[in-house]
Amino acid sequence: MTNTSKTILFFGTEDFSAYTLEALIEAGFHIGAIITKPDTRRGRGKKLVTPRVKEIGLAHNIPVWQPTKLADIAADIATFDQPTGVLVSFGKIIPQSIIDLFTPGIVNLHPSLLPLYRGPSPIESAILHGDNETGVSIMQLSAKMDAGPVYLQETTPLIGTETAPELYESLGKRGAELLIAALPQILDNTLPAVPQDDTRASYCQLIQKHDGTIDWHKSADQIAREVRAYTPWPGSRTTLGGVDLQVVDCTSNDTAPGAQPGALHISHDRLFVAAGKGEVEIIALKPAGKKEMPARAFLAGYRNKL
Repeated sequence: MTNTSKTILFFGTEDFSAYTLEALIEAGFHIGAIITKPDTRRGRGKKLVTPRVKEIGLAHNIPVWQPTKLADIAADIATFDQPTGVLVSFGKIIPQSIIDLFTPGIVNLHPSLLPLYRGPSPIESAILHGDNETGVSIMQLSAKMDAGPVYLQETTPLIGTETAPELYESLGKRGAELLIAALPQILDNTLPAVPQDDTRASYCQLIQKHDGTIDWHKSADQIAREVRAYTPWPGSRTTLGGVDLQVVDCTSNDTAPGAQPGALHISHDRLFVAAGKGEVEIIALKPAGKKEMPARAFLAGYRNKL
């Protein structure tokens, strides 16, 4: 059996998963089935949203399974002859009983330099902490969250202006390339997996809607990081002069003279807000119920309300 003819069952739900799934298909790997979460209703209109990986699977005539509980598909997995699992941003912990159905197990792509940022928000966490580098890890899945041994890692430098969507795209594409290159050796058992140093492990939490409320008592630099990390969801929301809005883009100056946090300053059609340390210049924003606009356009229509 060649590497590409070995059956792979793909686990993924988020858009980040699609980069790897598409790369596996393009490289000629045999995808026996795609396992993803059930369709969900989102937004004010409660529109039914289908995972991107499901759309890809249907377009390529690949069976798509959407179990409520993974135990429900254990018998279906067992019908394959020694399948390999590949998992990217699936969104659920995989029990050991399911992992044991795969040979040599389930290969996981995680967008951090493990053991740093184990958990569901490693990309946002790297931005929030102002890290000067991040990366991707190809690892062997274990029942304990993101704690399995690592086959391969690659570091990506950060310049401090990246948004979450930009990092999701760049790390998603590069991670897919690395996994495709490493998978033949993993299947041949010629690429060893090195145990993680658990004493260096750090963890990140699921991003919540309330995380997007701007606290102007924080430093300007930290607020700017949050704006970049929380784009597009949950967004960075605040109220300025009675106007509810979302800050879409901004810059920070931690050395600006101090003022009452949240205080507005307008200079030559530029909008500044004082932070606990320094000030934030809002470059682009989105008033509630309106489209995104540059600060200059916002001031032209809302200056009297501020």
